[in-house]
Amino acid sequence: MPKTIIVSNRLPIKIKRDDRGDLTYLPSEGGLATGLGSIYKEGDNIWIGWPGLPINKSKEKDEITQRLKDENMSPVFLTAAEIHDFYEGFSNETLWPNFHYFNQYTVYDEDMWKAYKKVNRKFAKEIALHLEEGDTLWIHDYQLLLLPAMIREIKRNLSIGFFLHIPFPSYESFRLLPWRRELLNGMMGSDFIGFHTYDDMRHFLSSVNRLAGIGNTNGQITVGNRPVLADALPMGIDYDKYADASAQPDTLDREVRYRTALGDVKVVLTIDRLDYSKGIPQRLLAFERFLEENEEFHGSVSLLMVVVPSRDNVPKYAQLKEEIELLVGRINGKFGRISWAPIHYFYRSFPLNALSAFYRMAHVALVTPMRDGMNLVCKEFIASKLDKKGVLILSEMAGSSKELSDAILINPNNIEQMVYVLKEALTMPEEEQIRRMDIMQKSLKRYNIHAWVNLFMERLDFIKNEQANLQTKPLDDQVKTLIKERYLSANQRIIFLDYDGTLVGFHPNPEDSKPDQELISLLKKLTANTKNKVVVISGRDRHTLGKWLDGLSLDLISEHGVWYKKYKKEWRQFAELDTSWQDEFLKVLEMYVDRTPGSFVEKKDYSLVWHYRKVETGLGDLRTRELTSHLKYISSEKDIQIMEGHKIVEVKDSQVNKGNAATNWLKGQKYDFCMACGDDRTDEDTFKAMPAEAFTIKVGTSSSSANYRVKDNHDIREILKLLVSLGS
Repeated sequence: MPKTIIVSNRLPIKIKRDDRGDLTYLPSEGGLATGLGSIYKEGDNIWIGWPGLPINKSKEKDEITQRLKDENMSPVFLTAAEIHDFYEGFSNETLWPNFHYFNQYTVYDEDMWKAYKKVNRKFAKEIALHLEEGDTLWIHDYQLLLLPAMIREIKRNLSIGFFLHIPFPSYESFRLLPWRRELLNGMMGSDFIGFHTYDDMRHFLSSVNRLAGIGNTNGQITVGNRPVLADALPMGIDYDKYADASAQPDTLDREVRYRTALGDVKVVLTIDRLDYSKGIPQRLLAFERFLEENEEFHGSVSLLMVVVPSRDNVPKYAQLKEEIELLVGRINGKFGRISWAPIHYFYRSFPLNALSAFYRMAHVALVTPMRDGMNLVCKEFIASKLDKKGVLILSEMAGSSKELSDAILINPNNIEQMVYVLKEALTMPEEEQIRRMDIMQKSLKRYNIHAWVNLFMERLDFIKNEQANLQTKPLDDQVKTLIKERYLSANQRIIFLDYDGTLVGFHPNPEDSKPDQELISLLKKLTANTKNKVVVISGRDRHTLGKWLDGLSLDLISEHGVWYKKYKKEWRQFAELDTSWQDEFLKVLEMYVDRTPGSFVEKKDYSLVWHYRKVETGLGDLRTRELTSHLKYISSEKDIQIMEGHKIVEVKDSQVNKGNAATNWLKGQKYDFCMACGDDRTDEDTFKAMPAEAFTIKVGTSSSSANYRVKDNHDIREILKLLVSLGS
């Protein structure tokens, strides 16, 4: 029976050694473990990951494996060296700083990269032991970016989802990594790639475009012949868990004790893991400035600061810890009294009930990371506020700020702004606190961790269905037999034929693609049959198409559907179109011609085409990525479509497409044989416009909505020869 396999660097369980050296097992309280608990504990589903410490003894490995098997988990054992180079090294000293825009801390080390690849391969081998037909794989986070492609090599048709829990950086940051293409290719082994925010998704697609040379349409990229979807799905929390914990007797008892110890002060709460991305020193400097400028709050406000230990054996983390403690000491020494401490600082983790008590008693939560994928502390704070009183100050740089717009949003680099909003938060009327909190609570209740899990799986199912729909079969002898039978039994036939890439091959000079004698002969014979209507539907301009196919009993559609010409009639337009946009776009295209030797612009009546068939390989692809990005930017508020074809980039009115044109030919007619052939993305509109029983044929290997595929234009000619040979 098909199952779901969840994969993350760490298992949802902590394995430690006690004082006697024995192994102890503690469940993880992280949001991911909570949210995915409903999946991995069901049936034969399984969670694969590292158990949290190096294990060398075979007996202990066997014990852990058996114990975890009973919990629907399977361990990937890592050596101390692998943990050092893969996890502490490449994952956290290369990817983490780069993805969080702290490139001054990024370490570029080839040995750490080799360890990263090796461990990802180790995960792949463990997963392979559990894989069966029909399984779904859900891989998590930056430690396993190479894993999707490795698994795709093992099982090609597997359903693979990937979610990145940290920010994806802009192209300008990501391009600094020497292994950037390998990392992108690894991620693109997935079918669906999820991010917390639209910005993260946009940055990923930009890097795919500019580094891998793959464009996107509505978040879909085509990898080989497989569409891959990227989307933004902000992660929620287990809202009920935190709301319930806030009402538990232990939480209430702790709150009373803590309030008594702190005295009659308003509490500003901060909870962070020790990391330079969290903006802790900047927050302390802002609190110091606040106390300097607002003496009336001396003795009545305290900062309760929890910093959870993390990698403090690493020099820059140890340095950060020292900086924090020096700032805390300075501020307390400068402003503190015997009866009042400005800052209560704790460098340790706390159990859930203690955190819930902190959330309950806090008047203000100060969540100000310099950069954060999501940050769930702010969501936990909101869920814990059963009386709806309290104010959230939130960094714009946290992914959660995109959802929690009723928080007070700040730039964490702006110390003055932080000082100002801290006073605003501490003096905010209760009615306003309740209004804001109520809106945010409703949002978090509706979109909780379980909704996030369900939505991820729905999006993964969606793209797998899209892939299934786009699985184009090779046009074999059996299909040819069916075409012959249907053709011979039909009395009214219509055949739509694209021109470039379908009837003729591509040439460095587009003018060299004029029809040869064989093609002219084929079209003459095909149109001589009175039962046949043949329509050539092309992106070519009407003058060229009319000149090349003059004298043939054809209907013609040019410029993707702007102009049409029925046999023995004059050229006409489908609709009057605006061309005022062309001058602006022409300037951009000509600028890229100046920068790209061998390229040129073709100006049609209602579209512009940048050709780069003669451009040096590599340079053309690079310029195409830059050009499409530039064109999409300036067309964002215009009804203009940017399309990539074979060695071209075309700019045209969005109302124009081959599908609309083909529909006009089919309207009001009853054809009992229908065929459409094409080779690029513009022909997909034609395929989609065809009736269900039509034979739609794609030239090439890229994904398509066509029913069948052939290798090249020579195969299309063979099909036309077959139809001609059938006579009537």
